[in-house]
Amino acid sequence: MDVTRIDPWSAALLYPVLRPLLFQLPAESAHRAGFAALRLLEDLFERFGGGTAEADPILAQDLWGLHFPGPLGLAAGFDKNAELPHVWAALGFGFAELGTITAHPQAGNPRPRLFRLPADRALINRLGFNNRGAAAVAGSLAARLHRRRPPIPLGINLGKSRDTPLDAAADDYLQSFRALAPLADYVAINVSSPNTPGLRDLQSAAQLEPLLAALQKENRAQARREGRAPRPLLVKVAPDLGDEELSDVAAVAMRAHVAGLIATNTTIKRPALRSPRHLVEEAGGLSGAPLRDRATAVIRTLHRHARGRLPIVGVGGIFDAEDAYAKIRAGASLLQAYTAFVYQGPGFAPLLSRRLRELLRRDGFERIGDAVGADVS
Repeated sequence: MDVTRIDPWSAALLYPVLRPLLFQLPAESAHRAGFAALRLLEDLFERFGGGTAEADPILAQDLWGLHFPGPLGLAAGFDKNAELPHVWAALGFGFAELGTITAHPQAGNPRPRLFRLPADRALINRLGFNNRGAAAVAGSLAARLHRRRPPIPLGINLGKSRDTPLDAAADDYLQSFRALAPLADYVAINVSSPNTPGLRDLQSAAQLEPLLAALQKENRAQARREGRAPRPLLVKVAPDLGDEELSDVAAVAMRAHVAGLIATNTTIKRPALRSPRHLVEEAGGLSGAPLRDRATAVIRTLHRHARGRLPIVGVGGIFDAEDAYAKIRAGASLLQAYTAFVYQGPGFAPLLSRRLRELLRRDGFERIGDAVGADVS
């Protein structure tokens, strides 16, 4: 039995009927309901297989020794405990990033901690890295992957445990890396969530350089023990950094031989929003459409500072192919989305990819890599 990807047209027609019902629930309750439905599909795909249809060569690319059948991936934050490694390919994503996972299990911040802003097509979250901890997640994920791996790359996003002081951050990340890197195709280091006190301080050059050096040392040692290449290591940055800070991050990343950068995380800023004031003033990170332009500007800045030598995963405010294409032309090799998936449902990824193919062909590009950074002088 072979389970193929979900038909995007059926999904696109069905989700607008279901979404008003889901949006009647508190945001985190709706997430749990949707997650439960996806878990049923996950069990099916894990057992019987399935995945992406034959990718259009114009969207496929190879980075870091990995094959990405499409540029759009699921962003970290949706599947915090890495429970659904197989389902994302069938939903049309070209890769998926699971987590964020910390060394120690933690409940996260008190509820309510997730808020929808429909008037702005946005979310505010202050979840606080709620997860079961690296050891438990590694055990359950290994069992999931034992039968088969999905046909798309899997990233695992690592964060610092809330109770770990900054001066012990490297040991905390190393504990998670040792447990989870063997199961990942790439590892993302999250130093930019606004919901763990002090975490963003790790983006400074003085903090980031020794952290990455320690992780890369372990990465090389683990690779030697297992007889394989080191895992690609990516760093996820905040949209609220200034140009000089972004320059420092790019310089540190290149000195540490990091594989790439993820731009961006959620923002603590509140641009002009149409939602009610009581929602806008909720503490936490803002994601979705209001972040689109700032995230694209950060991608462009990082691409310039890295002189195109660091592949960038663009994330923030991608709701359609035009949003995605702007980030590619600004310097993003890959893309991620989360908030748009909440608002648009399971038809989101394949429909975006279909339109993105049209835009690339319209402008005479034979493959997506040719368009990366096309607007950056």
